[in-house]
Amino acid sequence: MTFWGPTLIPVYSSLAQALAEALVDVLWFVEGSEDEQVDPDEAVKVLEGVAHVVSKLSSGQRSELIDLLGTMAEADSDPARRVFLEGFPDGFGLLDDAV
Repeated sequence: MTFWGPTLIPVYSSLAQALAEALVDVLWFVEGSEDEQVDPDEAVKVLEGVAHVVSKLSSGQRSELIDLLGTMAEADSDPARRVFLEGFPDGFGLLDDAV
């Protein structure tokens, strides 16, 4: 990890890892938002949009993302977020054609 100002910023080993972390952060926020924070219809559009994008990943890309999500889940200290990470592959359709 590296420091950027007062905040601890992780250094990622790959672009895929950094993007997976960012994607999960956004989806975790959307999933946990109250109706006053994020319009429910817009939240559904975001979640469905992500599911559509990941459905277009190759088998190898899906496997890589599933592995990254598993690693992230193991390292997460928040039990609720860990459950979210563990359920992500099934909830977003990554397991449909995974090898």
